[in-house]
Amino acid sequence: MRASAFAEAARAAERDMRAVFPPTPLLRNDHLSERCGADIWLKREDLSPVRSYKLRGAFNAMRKVIPDRTLFVCASAGNHAQGVAFMCRHFGVRGVVFMPVTTPQQKVQKTRMFGGDQVDIRLIGDYFDATLAAAQEFCSAEGGHFLSPFDDEDVIEGQASVAVEIEAQLGRAPDRIVLPVGGGGLSAGVRSYFGDQVDYTFVEPTGAQSLGRALEEGAPVDVSPINSFVDGAAVAKLGVRTFERLRDVARADVRHLSEDRICTTIIDMLNVEGIVLEPAGALAIEALADLRDEIAGKTVVCVASGGNFDFERLPEVKERAQRYSGVKKYFILRMPQRPGALKEFLNILGPEDDIARFEYLKKSARNFGSVLIGIETTHPDNFTRLRGHLDQAGFTYTDITNDETLAQFVI
Repeated sequence: MRASAFAEAARAAERDMRAVFPPTPLLRNDHLSERCGADIWLKREDLSPVRSYKLRGAFNAMRKVIPDRTLFVCASAGNHAQGVAFMCRHFGVRGVVFMPVTTPQQKVQKTRMFGGDQVDIRLIGDYFDATLAAAQEFCSAEGGHFLSPFDDEDVIEGQASVAVEIEAQLGRAPDRIVLPVGGGGLSAGVRSYFGDQVDYTFVEPTGAQSLGRALEEGAPVDVSPINSFVDGAAVAKLGVRTFERLRDVARADVRHLSEDRICTTIIDMLNVEGIVLEPAGALAIEALADLRDEIAGKTVVCVASGGNFDFERLPEVKERAQRYSGVKKYFILRMPQRPGALKEFLNILGPEDDIARFEYLKKSARNFGSVLIGIETTHPDNFTRLRGHLDQAGFTYTDITNDETLAQFVI
């Protein structure tokens, strides 16, 4: 579809959406603007009825085939499932949502809440590949319409309604748009709408670089195994259709952020702004720190793609943020098995150091025992002082903070 024709189709989709839900807000953020020396706006997709942009693509794909099709099938463990469920209820059609058996109950319940009696949820497979295969087999057998989360032209067109709203709310195209990338539906839609009117930054989690690898190889490639922590953007393979719309993206316009680093923005936005973001929703905002020189004095829109955050994850997010920021570390310490050794160690700690974890096993017939110790402090430089004192006192220790294998078992 030609760029102008695509833009008009996206505007038509956006107009029809207004019968279902209002535009999501585009809000200037003073905190981020001051920090970056730029005019920073947040497109708040976390404030949609399902707290993500996914209902846009589902709406557009469904409206184009109703009433000829009345059975819709999808495979998803997250935002896509909720968007499809919401739209099935709106259109009064039947939906069957396949989810992995391992899907958290909170997500299952929310999908059921949005879909009501119109949606049947089927828990199949421990991993998504098995879930997807079951969904596609069922869809083929029942003659349903399969709703892809991103690799569908109608879905891409629906996600482009985000760009339509940005242009209307800002009164013009921004200088730059910062977008999270998973399968590429949102990025492909927004870029296809604005074309070369704006600059782009596409942001992926380090553990799922589907767009970066696709650009390197010249085609979508499977980057498994992936880190699923940023679940809204953790996709092993970019869509074929989305890649066709993104294949000429400059490699320098794609940024990768570590999962731990993303957690610092989740905590910052929650504490400072009272905004609840899921990991994928924080991707674009965290990337601003790397773009400061490029965006100075410019108008920048960051798409906060979703806010479906399970607060049971908050302790893990805080832990990751502290480790990335360097204010929390874990050590395995070799402690002499004699009276007074523990007191000597405690006297080494500074006034801003706090013991967050301490596990010690005294072993008979040995001169030393091992201690797992977690220490929180107020500034990363305090660990430089602590290490110096430990070395001076003759303690043997190993910093295991960034040892992912050990962290899975003991942290």
